[in-house]
Amino acid sequence: MSNSVKDMLSAANSSVPKISPQDAAALIQRGQALVVDVRDGLEIQSTGKVQGAKHVARGMLEFRADPDSPYYDKEFSRDKTVIVYCASGGRSALAGKTLQDMGYKDVRNLGGFKDWVEHGGAVDKT
Repeated sequence: MSNSVKDMLSAANSSVPKISPQDAAALIQRGQALVVDVRDGLEIQSTGKVQGAKHVARGMLEFRADPDSPYYDKEFSRDKTVIVYCASGGRSALAGKTLQDMGYKDVRNLGGFKDWVEHGGAVDKT
């Protein structure tokens, strides 16, 4: 059985809860979340990223999040809230579902970067 992108997005959006920019900002301010930008480098260069976010391109996420990978990033922890975002919310939904499948317990989808900016979220310009 094959799945379409539409099917995969539907499953991911059903599984990974959305988080509002306001709720995300509160978690970030308390130091209770790892924020992960899954966009590509050119997107970040042109817009910046959520202040303090870790950039992990979507294609490298599994490698950075797996403690058994030689590319593992120690900032990833299965016990920490992980907030993912991209440009519009699709890649972050898929990334969030992947993290859940890898054993991350509390993963939230912030959606699109522009939503963060429109709600006055702090931005790191590169």
